[in-house]
Amino acid sequence: MSCFGIRGAVDVPHNRAEEILGATRDLLERIVIENALRVEDIVSVVFSVTADLDAVAPARAARDLGWTNTPLFCVQEMNVSGGMARCIRVLMHVNGHRSAEEIQHVYLGEARSLRPDWAKGAGT
Repeated sequence: MSCFGIRGAVDVPHNRAEEILGATRDLLERIVIENALRVEDIVSVVFSVTADLDAVAPARAARDLGWTNTPLFCVQEMNVSGGMARCIRVLMHVNGHRSAEEIQHVYLGEARSLRPDWAKGAGT
């Protein structure tokens, strides 16, 4: 079986647990919907957050969605001068067969500016 990756990102206005969890949940749900995924096909998810987000691990949002058998990993994003603040990024590994053109990467809010080529109509 093949495995493919889906990228996504979202920003939050403040370093508050409820904002981080809500934004992460929205991002994960949107990735699942846009790509017609079954949770059991998700191999693993890597979350990265900018250093200014430390109120809660975004992986908790996935656990709250019931992703109890999916390996989840949180890391701190590399600090790049002038980079986006308060940003949560996701790299989801999924079992299945998809061409690069079929994958819908999801960038929400101000994070759309990170990959405008992939953000095509991917929401607000």
